[in-house]
Amino acid sequence: MNKPQVLQLGPLSERCNQALAAAYAVTPLWLQADPQALLREQGGRFELLVTSARFGCTAAQLAQLPSLKAICSFGVGHDAIAVEVARARGIQVSSTPEVLTDCVADLAMGLIIDCARRLSAADRFVRAGAWADGAFGLGRKVSGKRLGIVGLGRIGEAVVRRASGFGMPLRYHNRTPLADCPHAYEASLVELARWADFLVLTCPGGAATRQLIGREVLEALGPAGILINVARGSVVDEAALLAALRCGALGGAGLDVYEHEPQVPAALRELDNVVLLPHIGSASEETRLQMEQQLLANLQAFVERGQLLTPV
Repeated sequence: MNKPQVLQLGPLSERCNQALAAAYAVTPLWLQADPQALLREQGGRFELLVTSARFGCTAAQLAQLPSLKAICSFGVGHDAIAVEVARARGIQVSSTPEVLTDCVADLAMGLIIDCARRLSAADRFVRAGAWADGAFGLGRKVSGKRLGIVGLGRIGEAVVRRASGFGMPLRYHNRTPLADCPHAYEASLVELARWADFLVLTCPGGAATRQLIGREVLEALGPAGILINVARGSVVDEAALLAALRCGALGGAGLDVYEHEPQVPAALRELDNVVLLPHIGSASEETRLQMEQQLLANLQAFVERGQLLTPV
């Protein structure tokens, strides 16, 4: 029996790559001598496509895949996938939601504590041998501080559960208030930032939230405020963030995502009031395994029944 033809846009873990290759006839696009030539000459033979939140799938790529029926993506974000173009053609799209919620929320809470108590900076201080020359400076308390959430979805709610253990008052901002939500809603993002000590971004990426956090919001958060971004780099105006951090208009930031990953501006890397992580929100052994399993289950369900388990 012939295996289904799968086009894989970019590498996943070696374990996942091997599982895909064992079950399907996989063509790894990133290993082709001329990827564009392959799409141009053989794009019509692929009905299934595997990608990730990092590699996405553009409208131009979709145009070269006339037989495509389903896109299975590794990750929860789908702003890099031309979802509306796919839907218009009847192409189903899936992601791997929910399984990474806890790890991303854990990381957000870790960034809150790190930025406030200056853990990373203190580590650098000790490693540099500076402790012998004097005490490390003071940080800020986390318990009891005000928490603003931008995008109260699954991950935002998970952050709220963790923050409750620190006795943090909460307000949130969405495009519209959530029905039957026990948390205080703030219609104005600027007013939420002005109220909050920590502003945590857990909203989706994409055109609707592009540069949602700009100069006005950052200045409202203020010189004692801290921005935490575990959403998408596109949500923040990176130039405005850099300027606010440099001049002290913003107290600090904890970032796991950036506008042009994996490039992080050198000027941002030079600042001591920002914690920089390499997009590791879901990067635990347990979560990545669950994401791989969900990706493979989506593929299998589509091949067997023509329906994805976790459609976007």
